[in-house]
Amino acid sequence: MHRYLLLLFFLFNTLAAQAGIIKGRVTDPQGTGLAFANVAVRTTTTSTATNEQGNYQLRMPAGTYELVYQYVGYKPRIETVRVAGGDTATTLNITLEPEAYKLREVVVRASDRDPAYAIIQQAQQWRRYHLREVSAFKTRAYIKALGRFAEVPGKLLGLVKIGPDFKPGIFYLSESVSELSFRQPNVVQERMISSRVSGDTKGISFNRAGRGAGLNFYENVLKSGFSERGFVSPVADGALLFYKYELEGSSQQGGVLVHKIKVTPRRRTDPVFSSGHIYIVDGTWRLHSVSLNLDKNAQLDYVDNFHIEQLFAPAPGAPHVWVIQSQKITVGFTAFGFKGSGYLTAVLSNYKVQPTYPNRPAPTALPVAPATKEPAEAPVTRETAAEIRKQKPKLSGLNREVRRQSKAAERDTAGLSIGQLKRGEIMLVEKGVNERDSSYWDTIRPIPLTEEEQKDYQVKDSTEVVRNSRPYQDSLDRVRNELEVSKFLLTGYTYSNTFRKRSWYVAPVFNILNYNTVEGTVINPEATFTQRTDDRRSYSITPAVRYGFSNKLVSPSLAGTWQLHPVRVSRLTARVGRTIDNFDPNTQLTPFINTYYTLLENRNYAKTYRRDGGQLGYQAEVLNGLTLQGTLSYYGRHELENTTIDLWRDKAGVAFTPNDPRNEELPDGTGFGRNQALTWELVASFRPGQRYITRPDGKINLGSKSPTFVGIWRQGVGGVLGSDVRYTLLELGIRQNIGLGLLGTSSYKVAAGGFVGTPELSFMDFRHFSGNRTYLAADFSQFQLLDYYRFSTQRRFLEAHYNHHFNGFFLNKIPLLRQLKWQEVASLNYLTTAQVGHYVELGVGLEHVFKVMRVDFYTGLQSGQRVGTGVRVGIGF
Repeated sequence: MHRYLLLLFFLFNTLAAQAGIIKGRVTDPQGTGLAFANVAVRTTTTSTATNEQGNYQLRMPAGTYELVYQYVGYKPRIETVRVAGGDTATTLNITLEPEAYKLREVVVRASDRDPAYAIIQQAQQWRRYHLREVSAFKTRAYIKALGRFAEVPGKLLGLVKIGPDFKPGIFYLSESVSELSFRQPNVVQERMISSRVSGDTKGISFNRAGRGAGLNFYENVLKSGFSERGFVSPVADGALLFYKYELEGSSQQGGVLVHKIKVTPRRRTDPVFSSGHIYIVDGTWRLHSVSLNLDKNAQLDYVDNFHIEQLFAPAPGAPHVWVIQSQKITVGFTAFGFKGSGYLTAVLSNYKVQPTYPNRPAPTALPVAPATKEPAEAPVTRETAAEIRKQKPKLSGLNREVRRQSKAAERDTAGLSIGQLKRGEIMLVEKGVNERDSSYWDTIRPIPLTEEEQKDYQVKDSTEVVRNSRPYQDSLDRVRNELEVSKFLLTGYTYSNTFRKRSWYVAPVFNILNYNTVEGTVINPEATFTQRTDDRRSYSITPAVRYGFSNKLVSPSLAGTWQLHPVRVSRLTARVGRTIDNFDPNTQLTPFINTYYTLLENRNYAKTYRRDGGQLGYQAEVLNGLTLQGTLSYYGRHELENTTIDLWRDKAGVAFTPNDPRNEELPDGTGFGRNQALTWELVASFRPGQRYITRPDGKINLGSKSPTFVGIWRQGVGGVLGSDVRYTLLELGIRQNIGLGLLGTSSYKVAAGGFVGTPELSFMDFRHFSGNRTYLAADFSQFQLLDYYRFSTQRRFLEAHYNHHFNGFFLNKIPLLRQLKWQEVASLNYLTTAQVGHYVELGVGLEHVFKVMRVDFYTGLQSGQRVGTGVRVGIGF
């Protein structure tokens, strides 16, 4: 076996040595380099692109080739070049001329529309076919991503000091090469075979060629990745309602007539591209290329502008279908005082394509004149919409044929396969992808590096050993570890020892210091020590000592977490000691919120009890999408009473209430004295069809179109170790996020269950429903008017929550309001138990207020009768 590998290695190097390099620069007539122009070898699957300075390079075996140089808006140029062997270099500089798009004479027929509208309507009629004309393909994708800072603030939001790691210049530069496969309807799989990150020899790029599938202009709505809302494609079914079109001219290119169409929005407030051009091939009505922009009118988040260019070409071996050759995205951003720019460019080559149809169905136009002849100067006719509809392509059986060809591609194990990936695995990053040396990249890189990129690699790679050394890391840590009041108050303080991969984290003051009527002033210092290993395992330990100055109770505890596996979720947790807990463990009533309402509003909403004992838990993803979590606990539980009535402001007519929750099912009170409880809980969460990425350093779950199903079994074990509880709680739940295109996104979660038989338990063992009686909302996906404990139950229940985010669908149409970038949201919360009957909350609100806030107004109904209203404010962005 080793001899065969040695032979293959020798043959590869022999062939590589016989290859020559074609290099040069592509410029416009003024000598300015054309960034990311496409350079393809005619009649082959090989292509590349120029860099930001217009330079290109191609490594080809000895021979004679025809190179096709293309740039959006410029006339293509074909040049013949001879490549000598022996690792020689042939220089070929090219100047591309702007395409002279001629606007021919127009004959008016029953309409005064611009001729572009007829072309767009033809493209709309063929959109569905072009979206599915390729049943499957395989390609090689080279991606380069770069981000640079132009300005770096001294402090984040004027409060938190920026660390020494951030400075003007390139902050991220990476390259990757992947094998990519696609199969209808939308099965994308990718295998990364090489990766390079500037300044990090162990780093792995986060480039994903498959992510570009989300920018398919044959889809009706596209997602930019920088905004929650989608944007209507210029050839979408309803695009005429959103865009105005102007035919700027037509030109013969490579044997086809290409129409250049200017695209402008009808209304700036619509979810549309703000400007640009699309180029459509006459007769086949497909996209030849696109060049489109998004600006601030598009309600982009943290990005000032977004530009995308795509170039398409006939597929090798199947010229009646076209595939994307290259894509570039450039952005400019301003966020939190940072200013900068970035780009991502992708070159796809070595295509193997399986068309849906062996030939293009029902052509609607005669073939155009050959490229060697001048196009006929016949007048352009302004066809009516009715006439265009008569030319609608015959696509009967398209779905059936797509399914048939897709199944055939799925069975294929050679031509279109990139290797057997596991079910749900959409990307596999191979081990050793970051171990390639610079000579490998010089050989395989299709886009040459710019001078700036070369310098970044040289400087960062040469200094990496120094930057990873203990003296250098210690010097950075001294700056990072400087104690700042803003950190200690707002975010907490972290002391790091980067070289030893360990850190201490101290919680912020708002977590350490609080007040309640049971303990009075509470000081609860806690610090978390975390130790990481080279293979991504880690453990953390959190000691804490809580002390109440009024009840003079010391509550020490120790918690720990161990990540046992370097890749998949496999986590052990433990806690031991004394804690003061809320009767509802998932309450929205944070210590800060309760402190504020106790001291200033005379409302001691939080009701607590004491626990002494410990618990042990384990969580693991046993199968893709299936996570199991088990917890075993044993606690002695003690009832607590109020020990103080001190406050800062005495509000007339309002008095503190006892530390005894009021509940409809326990009219005689919820007091329990003290008891022992041995319990265990098993939670199973399953998300069918979960997609994920496998990397040498971990597994990244990306979600699924299917909902997540949750099952909970909580058991109180009586008679063992003096345990006083005996009950069984069974619960089933479902939750999901649903994209609704331009209408926004919806999320829902439903849970139903109950206690089996006649349970023996205390109030903290009830099934609680996270309510809220304050103006501050910690979680908008929970109840906002419901009392914290009143309807907690030991019987059956059904709970449901629904939120819809309109993503500015309405407000973006109002000129003054759209400048604020507020977005509408609506919600519905529902609960039914034996005591509550049917309880409903209806809410409407605004999010992205001051970029990070959400404000909602709610109305509550119980059995059809209004029981309250209220405004809630919280984090929502």
